[in-house]
Parts: sequence; C-alpha cells; structure tokens
Amino acid sequence: MKHGLLGEYRFFGKEGVMDFVRQAGCIQYDPIDVCGKNAELTLQSRIKGFSKSMLDELLYQDRLLVDYPDKNLAIVPVEDWPYFERYRKAARQHAERYPAMEALADQVRDSIQSNGEISSNELKLEGDFTWQSAIHWSGGSNASRSVLEQMYSTGELIIHHKKGTRKYYDFAQKYIPPHLLNAPEPLEDELQHYKWRVMRRIGAVGLLWNRASDAWLNIWGLKSEQRNEVFRQLLAEHRIAAVSVEQMKDKLYCRWEDLPLIEAVLQNPKPKPRCELIAPLDNLMWDRKLINELFGFDYTWEIYTPESKRKYGYYVLPLLYGERFIGRAEIVAERKAGRLVVKNVWFEDGVTLSKQMQKALKNSFERFAQFNGCQLAFSEKCLYDNAGFKTL
Repeated sequence: MKHGLLGEYRFFGKEGVMDFVRQAGCIQYDPIDVCGKNAELTLQSRIKGFSKSMLDELLYQDRLLVDYPDKNLAIVPVEDWPYFERYRKAARQHAERYPAMEALADQVRDSIQSNGEISSNELKLEGDFTWQSAIHWSGGSNASRSVLEQMYSTGELIIHHKKGTRKYYDFAQKYIPPHLLNAPEPLEDELQHYKWRVMRRIGAVGLLWNRASDAWLNIWGLKSEQRNEVFRQLLAEHRIAAVSVEQMKDKLYCRWEDLPLIEAVLQNPKPKPRCELIAPLDNLMWDRKLINELFGFDYTWEIYTPESKRKYGYYVLPLLYGERFIGRAEIVAERKAGRLVVKNVWFEDGVTLSKQMQKALKNSFERFAQFNGCQLAFSEKCLYDNAGFKTL
C-alpha cells in the first residue's frame, strides 16, 4: 500500500511521480532498455497514466529531479542536493590527487562555454589521463569521459539530458537554484547524516530489517556498528517503529508515520488486487533476501548471469498480483516492428489462475504495451508452455 501497488492507484501524472520519488528518496537508474529503463519501469507500475516523457520532462525541463548517485546511479529530488555535499567534497579532494585533471577540466569549461552541453564522444581533449572516480562506479582511460564524470561527481556539472545511453553535461549553476547549489552541508555530523540516509532507505522500501542489506548500498562508512547505533537512536526518538511479523525471527522497522498503514491493513485485510510488472531494481526489490523471507519469492536479476547458467532469462520482471508475487515474465519491446512480445511467463508453484487473475494479468500486459508504445503480442512458447495461460 505504501508503494501504491495495492488497491486503487495513489499516484497520478507528473505530480504523482514527484510524490512517489519524494516518498522514496530516490529511484535507481539503469541505462539498459529491453522494455523500458529501470526508473521508467518503477514508475509505470505505480503512476496512473505514466508516460516516459513525464520523467524526461521532470529531469531535463522542469528540473525538479536530478541525476545523482544515491543508491548507486539514481534520480533524486533536486531539493535533496545539499545533503550530498559531503560526497561532492570528497570528489573534489579526490581530484587533488591528479594534478593533470585541472588542465583538462579547463578545456571542458572552455568547450561548454563556447558550444553548450557536451558528451564525451564530442569532446576532444589534449592529453591522456587515467583515474578512478571517487563516487562513481565507472572510470577508465578515456580522458574526455573521465574528466566529465569527475566534474559531475564534484557537482560542477550535471547531466543536461540523455540520448539513449549517452549523457550530455552542462554547468550545474545554470539549472540548480542558488539556494540549493550553494547550500552548506545540512548535517555535518556523520551520525546525523547516517540517520537521514537510513530513514530514507526505510521509507523507500517500507519495511527493512537491521541487517546487512543491499538496501544500504552506497552509504559510505555505514558498517554494522554504525547501523546499530542509528537504529537505537531512531527507535529512542520515535522516528521508526519495530514491527513483528508472524513466522519471522527478525524484527522489521518502518517509519513512525507509516504505522497507520499497518492499522489500515489489519482493519481491511483484503484490498482490491492489481497486477503489476515490477522493475528489476525497483525500490520494493532492494533487499531480495527480505522479499524471499516475506513472500517466498526468490528473485535474481540474471542480466549478468552467463546465458548457460540462467534459470529464466536475460531481462525478467517479477509479477505482483495483489500482495503476492505470482511469477515472472520475460518481455521484449521490438520497437521497429511496434510489438511488445511476452516471450515467456513462469508462475510460482501453487499459483492457480482464476478468471479474475487472468483478466488482471492481461490488463497488466496491455497497459505495459501501451507504456512502451507497442502492440501486445505473445510468443507461441508463452501461450502454450504455461498451463491455463493460453486462455489469455
């Protein structure tokens, strides 16, 4: 219910995108586009009437969202920019280890001032340079790309727009309001910063445990000792609440303001189900061990698994029906042909497709095809290899 994935839609249009991203703190970005990029897939399952152009407008026209590392590559509300100043400062200090960087950075500045936003393939720098970025996971021997990413890490540049997977950069000062761009670090104390980050991650997922988790990725220095102290203080301050789940040993934790949601669920245990395709890096899926513990759904994103070792497929999306993961689907957008092909669907053991479920599933695929601007199509394998599914 917190994610807006159960019952009636809670989020609508561009305003709904902003409401959800502010609730979640960030959504993960990944450039791979098989049937939509991860951030787009995350939003299409929650936002009534969502289109890909909405996210593009909010990022590169309205400038209410900005690309910046949070949980790995991410999209965050622009008002959160000051809270990441410690990472930009670290990137500036990191750059001081590479004296050759500044001369190349001057060339970048001259190029942008003369020609406007630029990508690495259009930027020809004089000189060679190798590095490893302070806050960005990529780096390498391409001088143009390296310097642009470093200047992006320090906050001097932001992503002006993207064409496919290619990023175009421009000066941050042209797009981020001065009161945000020049704001000091709001939480200079490291523990206070950890508390802010942990609260965001709990809010992003809804319920989390105090265990090592992918949900804490890219919070520098947050080891078990620091995490335990953060949870202790947040509990004492009544900013989070401990939640006991039947048949689970570990306590889970939610934000204090989400307690009414738990009461609503207890009072109305059977809200109207919806069927949605869930993004591989969806906020809901950030801790896959927790998902397995709660829902008995074992999900691995097999995109980096060698083909011979894959159990399902290259780009497979979880299928959520109501409050249950009923299976997973491999879907490919054949954009030149204008077709969205459902290649295969694997249902979880014990799933029996009722007429209501089949109708919801078909509606979900039709909405997904519309989201991709394609006509819906099913492969022969998909139609006939899954018991009962051919009736769709």
